[in-house]
Amino acid sequence: MSHAKEVTEAQEPQLHAAVHELALSAGLPVPKVYVMEQDQPNAFATGRDPRHAAVAATSGIMRILDRDELRAALAHELGHVKNRYTLTATIVATLAGAISMLTFWAQWALIFGGGRRDGNGNGQMIIGLATIILAPIAAMTIQMGISRAREYQPDRSGARISGNPLALASALRKLEQASAASP
Repeated sequence: MSHAKEVTEAQEPQLHAAVHELALSAGLPVPKVYVMEQDQPNAFATGRDPRHAAVAATSGIMRILDRDELRAALAHELGHVKNRYTLTATIVATLAGAISMLTFWAQWALIFGGGRRDGNGNGQMIIGLATIILAPIAAMTIQMGISRAREYQPDRSGARISGNPLALASALRKLEQASAASP
């Protein structure tokens, strides 16, 4: 989906060396390394667990960050691997999807089930409508809150793994500037 291409150590020796060194420092198996030919500076990690992880970086991030900043950004991504961010994000997305599906079913139940004929139908209709409106909002709020909170731990891990928290701060500053210049 991201058009990332796995690269060998011969193709990207500095990137491979950084990922290898940082993975060992984090106590992780060395993940596969990918590069995306994109100007937008970005990096990500994925994989169901540390043994099946991959780290990808764009050519844009490798161009704008210096060696220490790139190492810190990669350490942040390895923090995602170490903290099993992909697994957590998958579970949260699945729960949010389940809530959305239940809301969808509730909507159709209200349309075709209508209210009860014994006079209690209006109360059930109000509860049903409230559920249809509030459940997706609650699911999205939970998903966004967990997603944001899950970024702080990789920042801490990345600073610790790289041994250079100032480089991570500098990298994040450069990435924010690049994103503002070319959203």
